[in-house]
Amino acid sequence: MLLLPKAVHAAIDDLVAQIVSRQLAPDGYSETSVWSFGGNVPGSEIRLRKGQSVRRRLVNDLPQPATIHWHGIRIVNAMDGVPGLTQDAVQPGHSFTYDFVVPDAGTYWYHAHNRSMEQVARGLYGPLIVEEDNLPDVDQDLTLVLDDWRLAPETGQIVEDFDNQHDLSHAGRLGNLVTVNGQFDPEYAVARGARLRLRLINAANARIFDLGLDGLTGWIVALDGMPLVDPLPVSGNVPLAPAQRMDLIVDVQSDEGQIAGLVSQERGDSFGLVRLAVAGQAAANRTGIRPLPANEMPKVRLDDAPIHRMTLQGGAMRWLDSANLGETELSGRELAQLGRFWALNGYSDRPDEPFLDARLGSAHQIEFVNETAFPHAMHLHGHHFRIILDDGTLGPWRDTILIGRGQTHKIALIADNPGDWLLHCHMLGHSASGMMSWFRVS
Repeated sequence: MLLLPKAVHAAIDDLVAQIVSRQLAPDGYSETSVWSFGGNVPGSEIRLRKGQSVRRRLVNDLPQPATIHWHGIRIVNAMDGVPGLTQDAVQPGHSFTYDFVVPDAGTYWYHAHNRSMEQVARGLYGPLIVEEDNLPDVDQDLTLVLDDWRLAPETGQIVEDFDNQHDLSHAGRLGNLVTVNGQFDPEYAVARGARLRLRLINAANARIFDLGLDGLTGWIVALDGMPLVDPLPVSGNVPLAPAQRMDLIVDVQSDEGQIAGLVSQERGDSFGLVRLAVAGQAAANRTGIRPLPANEMPKVRLDDAPIHRMTLQGGAMRWLDSANLGETELSGRELAQLGRFWALNGYSDRPDEPFLDARLGSAHQIEFVNETAFPHAMHLHGHHFRIILDDGTLGPWRDTILIGRGQTHKIALIADNPGDWLLHCHMLGHSASGMMSWFRVS
C-alpha cells in the first residue's frame, strides 16, 4: 500500500482558470488569447518540498467546465481530477479545492482534464516541482515547459479546429509555433563552466520532441520525476513524448559570447528551443555526477505477476472494422461518424468494466501492443511503473511510455494506490477519439 508522509500545513491559494492575452508569437504579431491557470502560460509554478501538501482552490472563470489532473503524482484518488471517474467537472463560476500530499520529489505538472484536447491546447497547464531534501549542487535550476501551438498566421490567434477529423485519426494536433515557457526562442543567461539542472516538461498535445544538446555536456538524471540509479550520459538525440518529463544536469561548454542551448530535430532538420547566452565564468568547475536521492518506491516482482494484454487499435491506414462504444458494438463507419477512430482492446472510449481489477499491493504486467500506424504515449494515473526491457530486466520508473508504430512493450506495475484510475493515450486527440480505459485497485 502506498504510504504518504505526514503533510506540512499549507494555506489554500486560489488557482484561477481564466482567459488572458499573452505574447506567444515573435515580435510583430499580436498577443494571443489563451486559457490560463493563474494568468500566465505556463500556469503558476507550484514549487514545494517532498512531503508537503498542495492546497489549491480551482476557481473556474472559463466558459467550459474544468478540472485539474496532477500528472505523475501518486495522489489520493479523489484528488486526481478526472471528470466522471474521480470527481464532477467544476462548472463555470464554481470552485473545487484540491488538497493532497506530494510523496515523491521530482518534476511533475498539472493540466486540465476536461475536454483536455482543447483546454490543454489553449494553455491550461503548469509546472509542479517537488524539491529533494538534499538538492544537487548546481548553479541554476531551470524549468522548461515545451509546447506547440496552432496559430492563424494572419491574426496570431489559436485555430479552433479541435474536432479536426484528420488530426483525430492521424498523429494528433501538431502546431506551427513551438514555445518554451510560453515564449518563442527564449534566452537565459549562463556562465561558462556553469552546471545547470534542466527540468523538461512536454506539454504538447501530440508532438514528440527529439532533443539534443548544443554547447552543453550532460546526463539524464530523472525520467517522469523518478531518479535514475545511474545517470545516463546524453549522446545524440533523446525523444520526449507528450506528458513525459526529463531532468538533465548539464555543464556549459561554450565560450563566453557564444550561445549554447537545447535543440530538437524533426524530419532531419534541427531547430533551437532555448538559447543560453554565455557570459562570465562559473566560480567552480565540477567533475563527475551523482544520482539524485531515490524516492521510496515499491519493490517490483515479476514471478507472480500476470500479463494483461492491451492492444492499441485503429487510426488512419489501420481503420477500425468495429469496436464497442459502451456495451454497443458499432462498425468503423458508425464510430467515425461519432468522432471515434481508435480503440483499446476493442473499446472505443472508457468501458463500463475496468481493464484491470487489481488487489491492493498485487503485481501485474501490462503488454502494450501497437497495431496502429502511429506512436502513442500511454499514461497510467496514480502510479509509476517500471519498463520491462527486452532482456527481461527492469528499466526505469515511468508514468508515461511511448509505444512506437508496430512496437510491443511491457511494463511492471505494483497496484499500491487504491481507487479507480484512468489509463489513456496522452496524444490528447487520440484519447478524445477513443483511446481511453481505466483500472481499479481495491
